[in-house]
Amino acid sequence: MIEITRSLQIPESELRMECTRGTGPGGQNVNKVETCVTLCFDVAQSASLRPEQRDRIREVLASRITSDGVLRITSRKHRTQLANRRAVQERFVELLRTALTPRKKRRPTRATKASKERRLKTKRQRGDIKKGRGGSWD
Repeated sequence: MIEITRSLQIPESELRMECTRGTGPGGQNVNKVETCVTLCFDVAQSASLRPEQRDRIREVLASRITSDGVLRITSRKHRTQLANRRAVQERFVELLRTALTPRKKRRPTRATKASKERRLKTKRQRGDIKKGRGGSWD
């Protein structure tokens, strides 16, 4: 079980780990060992998500979810498969936590009387400077 929040745990049976060979520099290790790990989580078919959670995840993580509703996260940062597995699981938990955390509603604020007066004063000063530029050439 992977704990996302207190009320949401996702069983590891709903996650699929795919291992492939890494890319880039690394010599023989990159060519021989499958260290790159991709975690696949089917958001659409998950039994552990409530419908509102599923909709929120789809909305927030839309750019990371494929057309068939699968969230894919890849890690090839580390040299070992085990380290990449841990990294991809940590990233998965972090992404779902941020997606399921509701955004705080903005409370509108007002400009203070003093700030309005300061703004108007500087506007007047700039206007006076510009007025003073004009003049006759007589």
